[in-house]
Amino acid sequence: MIRSLQTSARRAAVLLLAAGLAGCVPPATAPVSAPPPPPAAAVVPVDPSHIESDAMIATSIAATPGLGTLAAELHTAELDALLAGNGPYTLFAPTDTAFTRLAPGIARDLLAPENRAALVALLRYHIVPGTMTTEQLTARIRAGGGRTMLTTLGGQPITATLTGDVITLTSVTGNRSYVEAADVAQANGVIHVVNGVLVPNLPQ
Repeated sequence: MIRSLQTSARRAAVLLLAAGLAGCVPPATAPVSAPPPPPAAAVVPVDPSHIESDAMIATSIAATPGLGTLAAELHTAELDALLAGNGPYTLFAPTDTAFTRLAPGIARDLLAPENRAALVALLRYHIVPGTMTTEQLTARIRAGGGRTMLTTLGGQPITATLTGDVITLTSVTGNRSYVEAADVAQANGVIHVVNGVLVPNLPQ
């Protein structure tokens, strides 16, 4: 009976988290002002210029100001070990500001033990196998008639398009994110800093 109650409580917590994430991201048909705006060319909230190209992705994320929330979540989900491995991987790295666009308390709740499965799914949705530069992404988008689908480690796709010359990512749940700082080369792949958290369909 106790185990059943604990399981029910855990499921309820995950459902609340999923509802909070779903409620805080606008659908693709929402007004243009609803998603995070495409970054201005002169505005780069996270400066990746100091990142060593021979470093591993996990090391660089942990050492970069403005990516602290992502670093903490990768550590909690034990995915920092994955991103310290050989790869290669393409990581779309949400900034600390991106996480503040989630509903109040969601970023904190993601770190709770009962929400670990949701956290892992969310983070794996930002990782694509292989190294994909913006030049390669742009070429695929144009070859695909204006869009291309990226398969993530989570198994759910991301749709990549262009807003002007800015790479725009749209999740399966309809929320958007824009690449702010691109092509941060790493020993085991590449990092693209993005201004929104992409939300997949979460396990329940």
